[in-house]
Amino acid sequence: MQAQVKVPVNAAQVQVRSPALTHARTPAQTQASKSNTSVYTHKVADPDGVGKVYMGREIAKVMSFDGADWLERDYRQKEEKTLQAIQKLPITKNSIVADIGAGTGYYTFKIAPKLSGGKIYAEEIQDEMLHYLANRKNQLGLKNVEIVRGTDKSTGLARSSVDVVLLVDVYHELLYPNEMLASVRESLKPCGQVVILEYRAEDKEVPIRNLHKMSAVQVNKEFSANGFKLISDQEFLPWQHFLVFQRVETGPH
Repeated sequence: MQAQVKVPVNAAQVQVRSPALTHARTPAQTQASKSNTSVYTHKVADPDGVGKVYMGREIAKVMSFDGADWLERDYRQKEEKTLQAIQKLPITKNSIVADIGAGTGYYTFKIAPKLSGGKIYAEEIQDEMLHYLANRKNQLGLKNVEIVRGTDKSTGLARSSVDVVLLVDVYHELLYPNEMLASVRESLKPCGQVVILEYRAEDKEVPIRNLHKMSAVQVNKEFSANGFKLISDQEFLPWQHFLVFQRVETGPH
């Protein structure tokens, strides 16, 4: 049976950090906003897509809070080997981690206890997800989890503040991937890393709709164009790619 999701009804109880209040627009984000007019094209939307195309890929519709039960399903570990994925993360007990598009915090709240000297940011843009994250954080009493309200174009994280950014089955839904990758890159410390998990488009047996899957070639194409280099491609998960990218200090090309 799938887990039941309970959300606090009083939004005033939810404390999240807003990028509009705490961060000025970074140089890379400003440049991206000036130059992004030609990076997107449009088409007739697929039923699962938004009709917006980036580097040959139609962006998928965002999973709403209606999918929260599925994110928290009891059999997710069996299907996706999530604990093995967490074990492979390039983190130490002192790492500063950001879970972008954290959803219900399925990964966030499993990673946090491993960061005895560090912390993890759980970033989201959907109010109901933010409410759920705040409620769950309080239930678990985790002091090293900080909830961040991002936007379509920004992670809401301070510049050079994070060692590792985690993107689990969310990158394909980002409405502004060009701007978000600029924001991710700005948030990383020098030589910081991004771990991205995406359902494998190369495998027709993976029971996920096509626009919610990505090939390793497509992921590498988009990240390489935005100031990252692939340093590890580990195909040990049943359904997903496990790709690790490093920030390139020379910047996007």
